[in-house]
Amino acid sequence: MTDADHSGILRRIRRTADLSQRELAVRIGISKSAVAAAESGRSGIDARALVRAAEVAGLRLALVDADGREVAGMDGDAVRDQAGRRYPAHLDTRYGDEEWWYTHQGHGHDREQPWYTLDRSRWIRDRVRARDGVPEDHQVPRPGDSPGQRAEARRAAHWRAVAAERQRRFLAGEFAHVDDGLTCACPPGCDEVDDGSGPPRHAVDCPCGCDLA
Repeated sequence: MTDADHSGILRRIRRTADLSQRELAVRIGISKSAVAAAESGRSGIDARALVRAAEVAGLRLALVDADGREVAGMDGDAVRDQAGRRYPAHLDTRYGDEEWWYTHQGHGHDREQPWYTLDRSRWIRDRVRARDGVPEDHQVPRPGDSPGQRAEARRAAHWRAVAAERQRRFLAGEFAHVDDGLTCACPPGCDEVDDGSGPPRHAVDCPCGCDLA
C-alpha cells in the first residue's frame, strides 16, 4: 500500500465516521500529527492503527487477490509446535508419524514423538505439493491426533479390512472346503503381536492359529 493509498483510505474513514483528525487520533490511540502526516503522504501509518480506524467507521480492511476475491488470513487455531509456537507460514505441516518424522527433523530415538511437524526444506515441500496439492492453510488439531491414537486407528482400519476381505472370500465360496466346525479361539495377545504389516502372526500361547490362507 502506498502513502497515497493511506491518504485516501484515512480520508474515506474520517468522512464515513464524521470525525476530525484530532477525534480520529483519540479514538485509535495515535497522535493527531501522525494522522495528518499519513493523510498528506509524508509518512505511512501502522497497520494496526489503520485497522482500528476502519473499525471506528464500521468498515474493515481486507486482502484481495489479483481477481478481486477476498483472501482470508491464516487460521489462528492451526496446529503449533510442542512449545506452543506457530509453524512458519510458508511451509506445510503434517502429522509427526507420517513418512520420515525424526531423521530429518532433528529428533532422536529418546525424544517424544511430536504430534505435528513440517518439512523445513522447500524442495521437499514442493515435491510433496506436486504429489498431494497445495494445502490452503496449516492443519487444525482434531480429536485422535496423538501418535498413539493414530496408531490405534490404523490397527483398527487394518482389522476391518481383513474382516471385509474374509467376508468377501467367504461369500465367493473360497472357504467351502473348510470344516464348518472351525471356531476361532485366538486370545487377545494375537491382536497385539499382529500389526498387519506382514503375514498373520499369533501369540505364543495361541491354541488356534485359525487364519485362513
